[in-house]
Amino acid sequence: MKYIYWSLPLLFLLCAQVKAQPLSGNTPLTKADTLRGMLTPLRTCYDINYYHLDVKIDPEKREISGSNTFVFTATQDFSRLQFDLFSNLKIDKILYKGGELKYTREFNAVFVSFPESIRKGAKEEFQVFYSGKPVVAKKAPWDGGFVFSKDQSGDPWISVACQGLGASSWWPNKDHQSDEVDSMLVSIAVPKDLNVVSNGRLRNIATQSSGYHTYNWIIKNPINNYNVTFYIGKYAHWTDSYNGEKGKLDIDYWALKADSAQARKHWNQDVKPMLKSFEHWFGPYPFYEDGYKLVQAPHLGMEHQSAVAYGNHFKQGYMGSDLSGTGWGLKFDFIVVHESGHEWFGNNITSKDVADMWIHESFTNYSEALYLESSYGKEASTAYVKGIRSKIANDIPVIGIYNVNKEGSGDMYYKGANMIHTIRQLIGNDEKFRQLLRGMNKTFYHQTVTTKQVEDYISNYTGLKLDKIFDQYLRTVKIPVLEYKIVKHQLSYHWTNVVDGFEMPVKVSLKPGVYSYIYPSAKWKTTAIQQADNADLTADPNFYIQLKKSE
Repeated sequence: MKYIYWSLPLLFLLCAQVKAQPLSGNTPLTKADTLRGMLTPLRTCYDINYYHLDVKIDPEKREISGSNTFVFTATQDFSRLQFDLFSNLKIDKILYKGGELKYTREFNAVFVSFPESIRKGAKEEFQVFYSGKPVVAKKAPWDGGFVFSKDQSGDPWISVACQGLGASSWWPNKDHQSDEVDSMLVSIAVPKDLNVVSNGRLRNIATQSSGYHTYNWIIKNPINNYNVTFYIGKYAHWTDSYNGEKGKLDIDYWALKADSAQARKHWNQDVKPMLKSFEHWFGPYPFYEDGYKLVQAPHLGMEHQSAVAYGNHFKQGYMGSDLSGTGWGLKFDFIVVHESGHEWFGNNITSKDVADMWIHESFTNYSEALYLESSYGKEASTAYVKGIRSKIANDIPVIGIYNVNKEGSGDMYYKGANMIHTIRQLIGNDEKFRQLLRGMNKTFYHQTVTTKQVEDYISNYTGLKLDKIFDQYLRTVKIPVLEYKIVKHQLSYHWTNVVDGFEMPVKVSLKPGVYSYIYPSAKWKTTAIQQADNADLTADPNFYIQLKKSE
C-alpha cells in the first residue's frame, strides 16, 4: 500500500496548525484528533498483513477480554510504532518474541518500543492483550459503540457499529483507513447457548470447558477496520446462492429465531435483484471468497463487509418511509439496498482519509437510484434522485478536514448523488456511464484511494473537464445559479455563485420538453432566439443547479 510520508518538522507544524482549526459548530480540533487521523512515520513504518482478533465477550458484565495479533511488514527501518486502542480499555501486556514490550499511551494512541531496530522488508508480529468495558452506543450506528440489547425472549442480542468512532473503541489495531489488513481471523467466545456471526466464513466452533464456545471466522479479502464486526444472539441460519459474474456466490442469512419466517419472505424480495442490479452497474461482487451475508442486527444497519447489518424491521423504504417523497423510495428495502451497495463503494473502494467519505456515500446513495432503474426504469431512477434534493442542507463542504479523522457534511449522501447524476448527464451516454462505474471498481479493486485519484479517473475516462465541477459540489456549499434574461429576441445567460473558472454545460429549454445545450461561463453570453421578452427559460431538472431570471 502507498503512504504519505511526513518529515517530523512538518508534522509538528501541522499539529500546531490543526489544533487551532475549528469544525462546524465551533468544535476545536485537538491533538487526539491528529493522533487518530494523521499518517505519521510511526504508522506508515509498517504495513498490516494479518490480524488474529481472539476475544471473549461477557454479556452479563458487558466486558471484553483477549488479544489481537499484529502481523506486519516493515516499510522502513524503525524501532517504535503507533497502534490505537481507546484509553478506557486496559492493556494487560504486549508480547514480542517471547518478551514484553514497553509502551506509552497518549489519548487513544499507543506507542510501542522494540528492543532492536526492525529492518525494512522484515515480516514481524506482536500480540496485544487487553480487557475492559468497551464504549456503549447511545444510538447506534450514528454515535458508534457496542449495542447490548435483548431479543423478544429476553436473550442477549449484542453487536457493534463503530464507523466514525473507530474500531479501536473495542479492539487494538492501526486505526486508519489507508491500511487495510490483507486477511484476518476473528475468534469470539460467548456463552454456549448463543451464536456469533462475523465477517467472512465460519471455519469452526471450538468448545471450551468454561461454559463458553468460540466461533472462528476467517476473512480472506482485505477489510477496513470499522467493517470488522460481530453479531451475538440466538439466530436461525439458512443459505442460498446467486449465479453471478464470477460464478456461484454463497448467500447466508442470519435472523433471530423469532423473526426468521418473516425474514425469509422479506429478504427474498430484494437480495438477488439487488445483486443482479449492482453486478450490472458496478461489476462483480467484490468478495466472492468471503460470500455475502445479511444479518439481523440490534441497530438500523451498517455496511459490514460480507456481513451486512440489517435492522429495518422488514419494512420497505427507510423504516417504512420514503426518503425521496416520490413514492419510489417505498419500492425497496432501503437498508438491504443501501448497505449492500457499500460492498462496492466503501468496502471494495475505500477512502484513505475519512475526509473523503463522499467516495463511499455519494456513489452508494446513487446506487439506490440505479437499483430502481434496474427494476422500474429510468423515470423512476431520475424521480428518486430529484426527490432526495430536499434533504440537502448545504451547511459545510462535502469533503471534510484531512489528517484529523473528521468527515465532511452529511450532504455527501444526497448532494453527492446529485453531483454524480449531473455528471452522468454531461457524459450523455448511459452505457459509457455504466462502464465508468465498473471501471472504477476494477481499477481500484480492494484499494484505498484519495479524492484526487477518483476525480482524475472520472475526468480521464470521460474526457470531460470536471475539476471545477468537483470543486463546486464537493468543496463549497454553493449551488450553481444560471442567471438569464431575454430582451429583444436575445437570450443572455451566465453562471453565478460558482468557483472561479466554472464552465459547466447545461441543457435548457424555451419550449416545453425540448432541451438543448448551452455553454455558460461566468461572463455573459448572448444568442438570438425567436421567443418574446416575456418568455421563460427552464433547465433540465436532471442538472443540480438553480435558475434565476434577471430583471
